[in-house]
Amino acid sequence: MPKTNTLVKICGLTSEEQALKVAELGAHAIGIISVEESPRYVSAEIKKKIFKTLDSFYPKIHRVSVVQNCPIDLIIKNFLGNPSETILQLHGDEDIHYCKKIRKEIPNIGIWKAFRIKTKRDLDKIKPFEDYVDAILLDSWNEKTYGGSGEKIKSIYLQNLQFSKPWWLAGGISIKWIDEILNEIKPDGLDISSSIETSPGIKDLKKTKELIKFLENN
Repeated sequence: MPKTNTLVKICGLTSEEQALKVAELGAHAIGIISVEESPRYVSAEIKKKIFKTLDSFYPKIHRVSVVQNCPIDLIIKNFLGNPSETILQLHGDEDIHYCKKIRKEIPNIGIWKAFRIKTKRDLDKIKPFEDYVDAILLDSWNEKTYGGSGEKIKSIYLQNLQFSKPWWLAGGISIKWIDEILNEIKPDGLDISSSIETSPGIKDLKKTKELIKFLENN
């Protein structure tokens, strides 16, 4: 079987040291959570420091700032000028108007929109967003949290998906699930967080290395 070249995003990092190590292992994107309610929350000051360091040593890696239902005027204010991130990941209930305005006001920032999938009907809501975002991220639905739950989307919902933009799969991704993901689901990228953690925000670098190497060899 030819290699898939599936992209890897490691999300929920909280330290500069781990971010550099994960980048060295070959991740294509690193995500930092800017949602205060999250156990993986990182302040704006620390996030900027981590991303500036990544930019210096690994300038090609995507630096993803994850936000959730943040006031749109605040988003625009924070991203004007010289932001340290290259991607804004909208991981809440942001609507089409929200995405349109960000695209218009901050055209130099990539926009990824996350959708929480509870039933197959949730997939029907995505298409109108495709003209206003650069990538789509599918995550599992959980009533207690918007992300990082470690729960999988039902595989039956993920068969034969087609979008006009690249799409990432999140939610409970581990080596045990990789074969099915690569052979049957075939996303453009994998967004990985809790399955490689020792505690929220702290990655098990051995597990991270094993997962990235496994993907590189398949």
